[in-house]
Amino acid sequence: MTIAVSPLIVPMIDDVIHLMDQGAPYVTTRTASDYWVYATLFSSTCHIARIDGALAGTVIAFRHQDDPDEVYVQDVMVHPAYRRTGVMTALLADVRAQAEQWGCRRLWLTSEPDNQAADAAWRARGFSTVPGEREVDGVQVVSGLKGPGKDRIVYELLLA
Repeated sequence: MTIAVSPLIVPMIDDVIHLMDQGAPYVTTRTASDYWVYATLFSSTCHIARIDGALAGTVIAFRHQDDPDEVYVQDVMVHPAYRRTGVMTALLADVRAQAEQWGCRRLWLTSEPDNQAADAAWRARGFSTVPGEREVDGVQVVSGLKGPGKDRIVYELLLA
């Protein structure tokens, strides 16, 4: 099984939306217009992965405009049929390679405090949690990070 990673392109938007729908409640599906922006303006860090031609996963990530030393990973979704096959690792490797090419020092992302599967996945890939104001089920949580009542765990991977 070969994983082929490539930039998100406009003709794949409907397939990516369908894939993202399967990540509820933790992955929020954006609009087709949002994915058009990702495909046309951020294709260096918004990628898809295919296995035998089938869409296996996607990553949506952006270089931070106010702190260009950072890349924020907004969403990662792997089709349930392709989990535990290396798709997530391959997608993140491409984002990391681009971040390192730019000279970035950090990849970071957030997750909901009750998403234990995400916690295990991020830690397994070398991410650590950033200190927060409180602890929930053994992890540090930053209160109101994405707005009132939107508490999040912040994960980071420091780059060399």
